[in-house]
Amino acid sequence: MTSLREPAPHDSAEHGIVTIDTGFHRPVFDAAYLVIENGRAAFIDCGTQHSIPALLDALARHGLTPAEVDWLILTHVHLDHAGGAGALMQRLPNARLVVHPRGAAHMIDPSRLVAGATAVYGEQEMVRSYGEIVPVPAPRVVVAEDGHVVNLAGRALLCMDTPGHARHHLCVWDERSRGWFTGDTFGLSYREFDSAHGPFIVPTSSPVQFEPEPLKASIRALLARDPDWMYVTHYGRIGDAQRLGADLIEQIDAMVRLAREAQAAGDGLHARLTESLADYFVARARSHASPLSDEQARAALAVDVELNAQGLEVWLARAG
Repeated sequence: MTSLREPAPHDSAEHGIVTIDTGFHRPVFDAAYLVIENGRAAFIDCGTQHSIPALLDALARHGLTPAEVDWLILTHVHLDHAGGAGALMQRLPNARLVVHPRGAAHMIDPSRLVAGATAVYGEQEMVRSYGEIVPVPAPRVVVAEDGHVVNLAGRALLCMDTPGHARHHLCVWDERSRGWFTGDTFGLSYREFDSAHGPFIVPTSSPVQFEPEPLKASIRALLARDPDWMYVTHYGRIGDAQRLGADLIEQIDAMVRLAREAQAAGDGLHARLTESLADYFVARARSHASPLSDEQARAALAVDVELNAQGLEVWLARAG
């Protein structure tokens, strides 16, 4: 695969927003964001326990201390977004954690998160990829119902319920930048796929709560504010939101169709579905004039194809 770009492409803090490469899996794959306003700060998502040095370094580079962080806002509690939350909160003496109502219990007592992930990955891989998952004291947790506003030194950060990728997902609207912090609701946009046509995007239906119609509704709700920017976790700030949103909705429908076709074909659902998804996304990358070859695109998307297939299979079993 072509060499990946270096981390933190928007470290200039335009609109007071800093993109932080959390270092999860590989460079320029998993982002957290630092929002700075009047000498106070908020993190939006945080990566894993291994990401904490990068987060604290970003604070220091912008002249801030951990005591000046007021908030850690989680888009959802999947471990690549929130695995380091408890350990990070131990380093932020004045911060409170903001999380969707369905995710709050998992931050206060992460035992079910840990057990589920350990069953999938094994103990050794859990430690290697995620580190220790630390509870957050209940008095420091703020439950963000739909419409909850986080006040960052006078800057309003609006939390909106955005199910589809997960039922405990929220996105954060920042009027200052006219941007959404989208977690995984607005898909995956890896910078090595960028072309003269702009960013390339792929939906993420990761297990276990993928729901196509709610996800499309959430994407439409994000687009309704006519945003200038989308701050996606995987990876970084992207514009051209209306085009990309339409692309996502088209692809979600195609993914559902491919899943139904693979199911109807009988045995070998997973293998058939992963192959058809990979072929579909690679063809889209080719039509986007991605600088990657088909083989490189297939390799770059292999993990996401696997997770999307798993998410679709869980949805098929639930939908009947």
